[in-house]
Amino acid sequence: MKKTIRFNILFLLVCVALQAQTKAPLNHRLERPKLVVGIVVDQMRWDYLYRYYDKYETGGFKRLLNDGFSCENTMINYIPSVTAIGHTTIFTGSVPAIHGIAGNDWIDPASGKPTYCTDDSTVTAIGTDSKSSKMSPHNLLATTITDELRLATNFQSKVVGVSLKDRASILPAGHNPTAAFWLDDASGKFVTSSYYMPSLPGWVNEFNNSKPIDKLLANGWNTLLPIDQYTESTADNVAWEGTLKGAADPVFPYDAQKAYALDHGSLRQMPFGNTLTLQFAKAALDGYKLGQEKTTDFLTINCASTDYSGHLVGPNAIEIEDVYLRLDKDLATFFTSLDQKIGKGNYLVFLTADHGAAHAEGFMDANKMPTGFLTKKLDTDLENTLDKQFGTNHLVLGVDNFQVTLNKNKMDSLNLDQDKIKATTVNFLQHQEGIQFAVDQDKIAEASVPSPLKEMMINGYNRQRSGSVLMITLPGWLPYYSKKGTTHSVWNPYDTHIPLIFMGWKIDHGTTNRTTHMTDIAATLAALLHIQMPNGCIGTPITEVIKNK
Repeated sequence: MKKTIRFNILFLLVCVALQAQTKAPLNHRLERPKLVVGIVVDQMRWDYLYRYYDKYETGGFKRLLNDGFSCENTMINYIPSVTAIGHTTIFTGSVPAIHGIAGNDWIDPASGKPTYCTDDSTVTAIGTDSKSSKMSPHNLLATTITDELRLATNFQSKVVGVSLKDRASILPAGHNPTAAFWLDDASGKFVTSSYYMPSLPGWVNEFNNSKPIDKLLANGWNTLLPIDQYTESTADNVAWEGTLKGAADPVFPYDAQKAYALDHGSLRQMPFGNTLTLQFAKAALDGYKLGQEKTTDFLTINCASTDYSGHLVGPNAIEIEDVYLRLDKDLATFFTSLDQKIGKGNYLVFLTADHGAAHAEGFMDANKMPTGFLTKKLDTDLENTLDKQFGTNHLVLGVDNFQVTLNKNKMDSLNLDQDKIKATTVNFLQHQEGIQFAVDQDKIAEASVPSPLKEMMINGYNRQRSGSVLMITLPGWLPYYSKKGTTHSVWNPYDTHIPLIFMGWKIDHGTTNRTTHMTDIAATLAALLHIQMPNGCIGTPITEVIKNK
């Protein structure tokens, strides 16, 4: 009898255990946010997070920092540090050597033809007659995290890219998104190409026809705060600042309508370009019901006016401070809209930058910091040196991205020694004022340069699309064409130390000061979403962000 009771009890326990095992998977559900929003603030130096912190509102950058997780030492791990590469690397987790986007533009070493990163002659512009909108991601050789989300959900997830810049909309959105839109300056409208759709959706036409630019420019551009409160910036009207169209000097207030009438591209240099972008992004939320249906959707946003304004006036201008204070307000409004439409805690946001920027040469010189300009004659002097030594002309196709592209076809046809020509090029560059290193890209391992720079060179070198010889400038030195404002592209921290903050769904507040890289962003998103990394990804998940997820 006792044996029978014990057996029955044991049998019941086994049945309960088996039942629990059977039901456990049924109770487990894969969790993902309703929406992922990737915001890339163009040319945002990391220190802008804190330089203007006391003047930010609670709902924008402060909300990101106080509610989200900030990776305080995120670095770009390749050169050149330019827009197209930055956006591509963020969303692929890869580098130019693999993903193929070697610059905003490059010279094809095989054909000698200049190439823009998203040009595509096989497509047509949609929403404009401009040939400049014949664009697609066909030059991109690897998948993006947005592609991988589409693949993981059998293409049910919606992906939309938005920017003033074509490349900053197209490359983040990947190969097969729902849509990518960018601004056509001529018409002042958001457009796309036939790669994505045969005609603009009705909601886009409605947005464009509401003439939002006219409304944004109606009151001109004055400082958001009293100008004497801009104590983080230099005095208004200094010699190294560029000037907005129609203005005699770089001085507030600006006649925004006059600037736009003279050059529609001026919108990009004013804070209203960011406002327009985020307004359009909000319209896309409704137009495609992003994050409001069954699957996880992805919205990529590039705020580009920070870049255009930065190039015009440099990092220490009152204009750039005002651009960031106004962007802060726009972000707060956008986050509130996400709270209302998607629900606070239901969406995941990350904010980062494609690159930073150097201080203006004039600002550095005025404050006794090392700086200078490369000579304007660098290209022609190099060409003349090679012509004289090798007895022929046109051996240099171009100098761009701090790289020299040599005419390989001509060297082959004349049976010239390419190693000697590259060695002569390296020797010439090493003797130019402002150039610290020059390297044959096929012999990076042999170069006498610090190891961190070697890795950045290797990561940035795509044999089919990059120049043969790379130059590294002295810290603080700029190309001759940056007499006003500033630029970027180099390895130094002012160009490669970028903000990276995650906020929202499953993100705990915190910070890490260990070194992370731009290539880690896509890997971290893949881990959070439980999807495969992009197929060229070399990054690793940031464990502090994904712990306990």
